[in-house]
Amino acid sequence: MKIVAFVMYAPMRINFPNPATTETIEDVIAVGGELSVENLIYAYSLGIFPWPHKGYPLLWFCPEKRGIIEFKDLHISRSLQKWIRKNEAKIKVKLNHDFAAVIKNCRQQKRAGQKGSWINAEIEKSYTELNSLGVALSLECYVDDELVAGIYGVLSKKYFSCESMFYKIDNGSKFAFIKLVEHLKNLGHEWMDLQMITEVSGSFGGKYISKLAFLQKIK
Repeated sequence: MKIVAFVMYAPMRINFPNPATTETIEDVIAVGGELSVENLIYAYSLGIFPWPHKGYPLLWFCPEKRGIIEFKDLHISRSLQKWIRKNEAKIKVKLNHDFAAVIKNCRQQKRAGQKGSWINAEIEKSYTELNSLGVALSLECYVDDELVAGIYGVLSKKYFSCESMFYKIDNGSKFAFIKLVEHLKNLGHEWMDLQMITEVSGSFGGKYISKLAFLQKIK
């Protein structure tokens, strides 16, 4: 089968190819186009997300293996449970209180083995606009009115896609992750898109499923 990736450079809505019938090149399903709110909402509805790479046009991904977590499989280690019991009372959790600060801190978070961040100024601007429309969601954790951890993602009609998180205290991002799961469960969600599995999300029970299985879940 011929491998095709759709290329779009004009500042207009991208006519993404069908992810279910289009093979990707290195998980890239489209190249170029504008990082507009309209394109983002449409992309996520199809199971596609942007991932900027410095030196390249804007790249859009729909991985052949997709990271997710089923909330029924959420695993919290004993050590983390102990930490939560000890610290939860002093942590105030808020939703969409300061989305801009969360994504900014995610951009500035230093990560082992990484130079810089895929979150650039354009990503910050566009996702903050999504939040103002109620499409993107952030969860913030405060200690003595100081923002110490946070997490954000995109809330599509059929699923939530977790984008990034940060922490300034030990276990802060893990605590935010757990609180986000609790919030999504209250909204009626049973699982969450993680895009890729990291050491942290894997420890919670995150797993990979096939692209087709993922697309079936968001139909």
